[in-house]
Amino acid sequence: HKPLRPTSPEPRRSPKAARRRLHVLSSLSRPFSNRLGVHALVFTGSLGREQVIKAAAGASAAGFDTLEVPLMGRAADVDAGMIAEVLAAHQLNPTCSLGLTDETDISSENQDCVARGEETLLAALDVAASIGSQYLGGVLYSKLGRYDTKSTQRGRANCVEVLRKLAQRARKDGIQLGLEPCNRYETNVLNTAGDAMKLIDEIGEENVGVHLDAYHMHIEEKGMRTAVLDCKDRLVYVHIGESHRGYLGTGNIDFRSLFAALQETEYSGPLTFESFSAKVVDSKLTSALAIWREMWDDSADLATSARQYIEKVWVDVERSD
Repeated sequence: HKPLRPTSPEPRRSPKAARRRLHVLSSLSRPFSNRLGVHALVFTGSLGREQVIKAAAGASAAGFDTLEVPLMGRAADVDAGMIAEVLAAHQLNPTCSLGLTDETDISSENQDCVARGEETLLAALDVAASIGSQYLGGVLYSKLGRYDTKSTQRGRANCVEVLRKLAQRARKDGIQLGLEPCNRYETNVLNTAGDAMKLIDEIGEENVGVHLDAYHMHIEEKGMRTAVLDCKDRLVYVHIGESHRGYLGTGNIDFRSLFAALQETEYSGPLTFESFSAKVVDSKLTSALAIWREMWDDSADLATSARQYIEKVWVDVERSD
């Protein structure tokens, strides 16, 4: 079953050596200079060798130049050297992301929980550096899941303290951090671009920016353009996902407005397609993201369609300006 498509379209190397080796752009012709990425969960729900090869091959075949690697689970279980080699073989740039859990929530008032979260984030940073990624983003500031109460002042202070330490450590490795605002059902800390900017000001580190996600923006923001402008010059990463997490152009997100705002502000960071299906995503993440419907079952077709749609709408917007 395929949903209706839119009519429009080895040994561990040092972090610096890994980044030099993997900081390559695809030779594919593209109508814009931004890197175009795809989330690994479009192709696989785990990071074993065969699964990483499947994701890298799928991303490359679909015309992407960047693969976002989700660092869920224990960092010790991630073979960073293998991932670096596979991505290099497919000429893909790596980015990394993760979301915290109940046990590792740094916005908690429980200091043991905060300590585990700090340890998790620092370990993820080491993995990102070893893979060769110059970016680590996502829900770095709280658990990814529903809360029953508002965030607290003490919990926010814990969050700021940990993220400041993380940013200072990341700067030494040349890694940019991105805080991704999510909808109210997935966090109580950052729901909008404005929320993210306030937290970034409190953290006070230059290598912390905003990671916008069209899916969450559609739920929480007053408008796509407003959210992009709210970020000023701190927007560092953008997720492109549809309102129902399926094929781009078959939901109700106003991508034309989003792309127009990105062009207006001369955004030069990555555009990364993200979509989830219960057939691919890990069962724990399926529950956290409430992926109850299978919106697609053909990763290759979905990814190729997404790349074509992004390129076409981007060019259409540019020409209509």
